[in-house]
Amino acid sequence: MINLPNGLRDYQEECSKRLIELVCQEDSKQTILVKAPTGAGKTVILIDFIDKFLNQVSKNVAFIWLCPGKGNLEEQSQKKMMQFLPNRTTMNLNDALLRGFEAQSTTFINWELITKKGNKAISDTEKSNLFDCITKAHRNGLVFIVIIDEEDTNDTAKADYIIDKFAAKNIIRVSATTKRDEQSESEYHEIDELDVIDSGLITKALYINKDVAYDGNFSKEHSYLIEKADDMRKQIEAAYIEQGGATKRIRPLVIIQFPPSSDEQIIDVEQKLAEMGYTYKNGMVAKWMSEAKGKINKINLDGIEKNSATPVFLLMKQAISTGWDCPRAKILVKLRENMTEKFEIQTLGRIRRMPEARHYDNELLDCCYLYTFDEKYKEDVKKAMLNAFEIRRVSLKEKCATFKLQKESKNDNFEQPGDHEIYDAIKKYFERTYKLTDDYDMNKRHLEAYGYNFSEEIVTRILVKKIVRIPSIFNVIQSDYKTIHYKVDNPRLSGWAISNIMDSISEIIDTSTLKARKILQKLFGGALLQLNKREFYAFIINNQELLKKDFETATANAANQLQRFNPINSTFNIPDTEHYRYSTDEKDVRELTTNAYDNYATDMIVEGIRSKSERLFELYCETHNSNIEWVYKNGNRGKKYFSIVYIDAIGKQKLFYPDYIVKKKNGEIWIIETKGGVSFGKSKNIDIQAENKFNALKRYIEGKNIKWGFIRDENDKLYINQTEYTEDMSGDNWIPIGKIFC
Repeated sequence: MINLPNGLRDYQEECSKRLIELVCQEDSKQTILVKAPTGAGKTVILIDFIDKFLNQVSKNVAFIWLCPGKGNLEEQSQKKMMQFLPNRTTMNLNDALLRGFEAQSTTFINWELITKKGNKAISDTEKSNLFDCITKAHRNGLVFIVIIDEEDTNDTAKADYIIDKFAAKNIIRVSATTKRDEQSESEYHEIDELDVIDSGLITKALYINKDVAYDGNFSKEHSYLIEKADDMRKQIEAAYIEQGGATKRIRPLVIIQFPPSSDEQIIDVEQKLAEMGYTYKNGMVAKWMSEAKGKINKINLDGIEKNSATPVFLLMKQAISTGWDCPRAKILVKLRENMTEKFEIQTLGRIRRMPEARHYDNELLDCCYLYTFDEKYKEDVKKAMLNAFEIRRVSLKEKCATFKLQKESKNDNFEQPGDHEIYDAIKKYFERTYKLTDDYDMNKRHLEAYGYNFSEEIVTRILVKKIVRIPSIFNVIQSDYKTIHYKVDNPRLSGWAISNIMDSISEIIDTSTLKARKILQKLFGGALLQLNKREFYAFIINNQELLKKDFETATANAANQLQRFNPINSTFNIPDTEHYRYSTDEKDVRELTTNAYDNYATDMIVEGIRSKSERLFELYCETHNSNIEWVYKNGNRGKKYFSIVYIDAIGKQKLFYPDYIVKKKNGEIWIIETKGGVSFGKSKNIDIQAENKFNALKRYIEGKNIKWGFIRDENDKLYINQTEYTEDMSGDNWIPIGKIFC
């Protein structure tokens, strides 16, 4: 029996028993999905399930517990099982490779140890690798049950391949973001977030930006948030002492989360904390950060989970987004590198646990607190919580296995445009688009007329709200937001704030971040405008979306795709297996028999997964199946997919992945690209490189026995173009698909 002082909570007991029922039912599906809010105690539930199964069902079973690579979750889970079930056998991957899998054992495996390239655990050269151990266990009649912790992080082709090797009786996938599959592929159990709240294991509510009223300088933004967090920390600590007397020593922890590229920002924060009396040296500050080549930078982490531990600030990036359990963590400061920095929903779980697994009937202690000026975090939380699409693996039909096609890759020896050519192309675009001259005042007026903001103040909005259930974060109204204004007081200290903007622009023009910064400084610090450093930083931050759009458009003007740039040619084969997203909400699911893969169905071509033109095209091929041998949906990026090289307007090589390859029964091979069509006379196409891609595909098929076309939709009908690309579809170049294709 699991060694818990107060036993399981009711919902935990219910979930554990439900898992037993499902694995024992003869007609139960192999895969069982469990959705458990962060803080629900899923590890305890799974440990109890293992114990119940071995006691009540069968002892001839080995459990495989797979965990994501970051955060050493497999070690934490194994320690918990050793604590709660000390008489049960636990192993890690090395133990299993040495001893083999044993009945009644649970093997905890870091997922990256068996999926990353070159791993010895699955190497054919190893004397006894993982597959050998699995085969030996099967010969001995051992049954496997696989548990996949944080299952949403383990969806890769290699992951499924290894899971299949276990040939498990059941596969139990658990995470906070699992979605129900309405089809017949899995069972489902969900733990209600309110049940977890009522149990006292997690906080009653989350306060976002409580009492925030900032009107200071931009470079001091993080200082303000840290001061607010420290003030809240002191209030909470005093309330703990008042609640339990002087003997109760719960030291609330503040987590400061940094964006990925933030070395300069980390130094600024460390200096700020030192000014407040918190340093690594006096033990008040700890660090846990992922660094290059998988290394983890840890300072003052020993025993940090204990309620009375010394550190009161923990600096982190993404190392502890999953699995880490420190119930005294009550406050999260989410710093940004710019306004579009991603927010990981798992991080919220780090501050939702209650340190004594109970509520105190004290609002201050029964809630947790988030401080952030990140405008986009709500949208990222929504994506993580409400993503309705699961992943299905499909296998290639035998008749497609021998298909080959020449693909193109970038040529490293291609003479790329220099810095001056890139700068000149961007400058000419701005001059042409906005009618700019050497008159700075007039240039400013023209840019303002098109929406550019020249205020020295940075304007942003922050959400100020109390949230009980995480999904209610989406039910916000205008009054939930507060507008704040502040100035760039020190360009040097604010430099980190625009580095991600520079990164984004450097990707657009395919150059280094440093070169992108120099181009922007040259354009707006002397050539087109004369902005000083403060004005320049404010201009970049306030106009980042407009700047990105303009730089993208500048690269999208029609380029000469017939110039001889000699792309690298290689052979493309359709992948043997593929992973496609599908909707669990689709009710009328039918297999698309013309697709190159078995089990490819209509739930994979729904809105949100496929564009309208893609959906119409795949259905068109299905209804004309007497002419279609097979249809292959190409990937969007990656070496294993079919690609063509094109040149953008500034002379850079780019890769283009056409949407479809089709083989007709008469032997014709077609390469098809779909784009947004026309609705109410307005183009729905969002790909500004469409014309360059069109001309590149036209160039690619020259001299080859291949058909091609760009396809767009209008009024639910498809039109194909093989002559000249135009956004306007009223011309003769856009022809009804049936007149050319089939």
